Amino acid sequence: MKSRLPRGVKIALFALLALAVLALLGLVVMSLWNWLTPALFGWKTLGYWQAVGLIVLCRLLFGGFGGPRGRGGFARHRMRERWEQMTPEEREKLRACWGRVTPPESGSNV
Repeated sequence: MKSRLPRGVKIALFALLALAVLALLGLVVMSLWNWLTPALFGWKTLGYWQAVGLIVLCRLLFGGFGGPRGRGGFARHRMRERWEQMTPEEREKLRACWGRVTPPESGSNV
């Protein structure tokens, strides 16, 4: 079923939803920080905008919010195509290969 909303309205609603989620996350981070860190570590409390800034900083440093899409999507798609073209015997052989752990070389320091 096709949506009846124009594309511009969809974009505006998505932007509004994203801002609402960021606002709620900021409130949650600020509340958790102010509840835990002063009692545990003696650190100062955060204001709302500092909490939002902390979210943005963590996003820049560690990634996130995006879920698993885009990470290895092409390779995963290629492997799925290859898997579908394999015979059951080839699949079993590959499974056995994946499950095998080879011991370190003799004389290595591992």
